[in-house]
Parts: sequence; structure tokens; C-alpha cells
Amino acid sequence: MRVRVIAVGTRMPSWVRDGAGEYLKRLDSRVSLTEIPPASRSASGNTDKAVAAEGTRLLAAVTAQDYVVALDERGRELTTRELAGFLEARMRDGRDVALLVGGADGFAPAVRARADFTWSLSRLTLPHALVRVVLAEQLYRAHTILGNHPYHRE
Repeated sequence: MRVRVIAVGTRMPSWVRDGAGEYLKRLDSRVSLTEIPPASRSASGNTDKAVAAEGTRLLAAVTAQDYVVALDERGRELTTRELAGFLEARMRDGRDVALLVGGADGFAPAVRARADFTWSLSRLTLPHALVRVVLAEQLYRAHTILGNHPYHRE
């Protein structure tokens, strides 16, 4: 099973690159990151076209066979152990997982429609840069649970 984080945004601060990169490195190619360029916002403040363009780019990065997870604060919350179980189930299914992180204005309706699951890291609205770090750490933590590594403690 391949896990891909597909995130809108290409110019992250160094703390994001370093933090997420550390956990992705620990995952040793089991999880990859694909960055999607954000769409230009109009001066009028109407974000509909930008969100639609980002949605098109996100959907172009997934395959028909991918199990698509949209990260959204309105999604279902999971404990770390539940995340590990979720990943284990996808391994049994033999489906690759695409974890989508939207842009500053959220997901286009087409992205929400394509998602097989909507996951909330928190009910809080998190900055998209921070989501990358938290997501990478949680994926690492879930993989250590599956591998019986002592990183996760309860």
C-alpha cells in the first residue's frame, strides 16, 4: 500500500519543511508528499474559481483506485490507534491512500464528492502548514503502532 499526502501549497516555511520532513524521512518512503500549486485569488475576494481550480488539481493527482481521504475539521475524528487500524484495513484492501489537504478556502464540492472518507485532525481550524506536520507525525505514530515499535505510549 502506498500512502500519499497531496496538499495545496508549495512555499512552506522552513519549520514546516523540517518538521514534516523529519517524520516523512522516518517513514522511509512509505508516505510521500505531493504539493499542488495554489490557485490565484482575485482582488474581489471571490474564492470560488480558485477553490475550483485547486479541486481540479487535487483530483488530477489521485487515481480511480485510490482510497481518498479529505482532511477537514468537519470530518470524523480518529484516535491514533483508530488511525493505525484504518491504515491496516487499507493494507488488507490493497488500496493506495491519498490524503488530501485543501487550500486556505477549503475543498471544491467535486473533491468532497470524490472523498471516500472525511477525517478531522481536530475540531479546531488548523493552519494548513501545521496540518502537514501534525499529519506526518500521526502517520509515523500509526506506523509504529502497526510495527509494535515503542514510540507510541498510552
